[in-house]
Amino acid sequence: MRNSYFTIFIFSLFAIITSCQPEQKEVKRPNILFAIADDASWKYFGAYGCDWVKTPAFDRVASHGILFTHAYTPNAKCAPSRACILTGRNSWQLEEAANHSPHFPQKFKTYAEALGENGYWVGSVAKGWAPGDPGKIMDKMRELTGPKFDVFKTTPPTKGIAKDDYSKNFDAFLEARPKDIPFCFWYGSHEPHRGYEFESGIKKGGKTIDMIDEVPPFWPDVDTIREDMLDYAFEIEYFDSHLQKMLEKLEEIGELENTLVVVTADNGMPFPRIKGQVYEYSNHLPLAIMWINGIKNPGRVVDDFVNFIDFAPTYLDVAGLSAEKIGMQTITGISLTQIFNSEKNGIVIPDRDFVLVGKERHDVGRPNDEGYPVRGILTNGYLYLRNFKPERWPLGNPETGYLNCDGSPTKTYILDTRRKKGIMEYWQLNFGKRVAEELYNIDEDPFCIKNLAEDENLTALKTKMLKEMKQKLTEQGDPRILGNGDIFDNYPYSGAVKNYYNRYMNGEKVPAGWVNKTDYDSDLIE
Repeated sequence: MRNSYFTIFIFSLFAIITSCQPEQKEVKRPNILFAIADDASWKYFGAYGCDWVKTPAFDRVASHGILFTHAYTPNAKCAPSRACILTGRNSWQLEEAANHSPHFPQKFKTYAEALGENGYWVGSVAKGWAPGDPGKIMDKMRELTGPKFDVFKTTPPTKGIAKDDYSKNFDAFLEARPKDIPFCFWYGSHEPHRGYEFESGIKKGGKTIDMIDEVPPFWPDVDTIREDMLDYAFEIEYFDSHLQKMLEKLEEIGELENTLVVVTADNGMPFPRIKGQVYEYSNHLPLAIMWINGIKNPGRVVDDFVNFIDFAPTYLDVAGLSAEKIGMQTITGISLTQIFNSEKNGIVIPDRDFVLVGKERHDVGRPNDEGYPVRGILTNGYLYLRNFKPERWPLGNPETGYLNCDGSPTKTYILDTRRKKGIMEYWQLNFGKRVAEELYNIDEDPFCIKNLAEDENLTALKTKMLKEMKQKLTEQGDPRILGNGDIFDNYPYSGAVKNYYNRYMNGEKVPAGWVNKTDYDSDLIE
């Protein structure tokens, strides 16, 4: 009996003590605003020290959050890069979605679909996952980045800029949101994707060619190319201006502090040797993340390697969801929340010391629509690349106009230096065939000009990097490493252009826009 009274006393005392404690607030799941520019290399944002491209919104996110100096996409082309973001898996783990303009496999659920099924108000504007066929589920077209809010249009400052009013559509998304529901929004700008209005950077952006501090050395340093770079800069600034309005809207409605804002781009700038390739300026992308309620010691600069496959697990993590429990596929990426919860600058997690990169089929223009398979690894200041089919043209065949390189004044100028002036150097760097192995010291040679693969002093390093790359890719089930790489060439292409090279070479009449015949040099064909 005495023990019973004692037990009752203890429980009563516990009840009194706990009743005096302040009420514990339920942790509120953050909103998520993901802003992705279309074709922008990391260097050309103000927070990275670029003073001829004005990006106050990106810089604000960086100064009130974290600026990442080593953020990479596994695959520097629109559709595969975006597929990596949405699924948390590397492109070689995504079957058809490793390619550009594919059919998206039904088996892979996206983070946007998962959040929409688990209490989030999800939406997107303009360019989501594209180009390609997202497929259907139950006769309904899949919305891989969320339902579209694309009603409102505007009059853009140039004819090269899309008419979507990104920020006004974001306002409409917020107004349609049910009360007290967290949101996840994909802001998919079309800029700075080509084409550009010629000299818009000078005539409408108030820029001058002498503002540019450095022209990449794989291009000639001439006014034509500087002007092209300024037009590109003007469109980055347009992307940033709509992000600024979105941040101001969130601040106005009291939602900014609990919104995880992620700002990046899908692949490098749409210029030769960058977009669609596997070099430093192809895959190295801008990344600033702000979450006032969730990031410690804001204003940090973090040097850890961060991969685009880390975004999906981060979003699920902050939403309190497990990929396995909500029916998503196994995720390869790692949540960034450990970095958010640190207070360190520089290297936060030493194990984040590498990133894998690669590609398969991008744009068409080779026999039988073959791709140009590459795998690579970046670590310890070096980039190692293995080109599996060096006999193929890396940017597509000359006969069909090097179609894995957007048309531009820069492209035309470089081709003309060879065709009209007989200068081979720039053509070779940008369009010529490549050797099987490439190795670059990206600390000393960020433009990847000097291939060190044959340097005997670096043989041990090259061998080690190749071994580590193959081991990691084997663990990830990469068909290219496991001996079934040709499967990527055999996946159907979802676009209108199929087996274009063969049709063109057989004399079939094709739309003029499919080929730039002036790019054809008969003496290049072997």
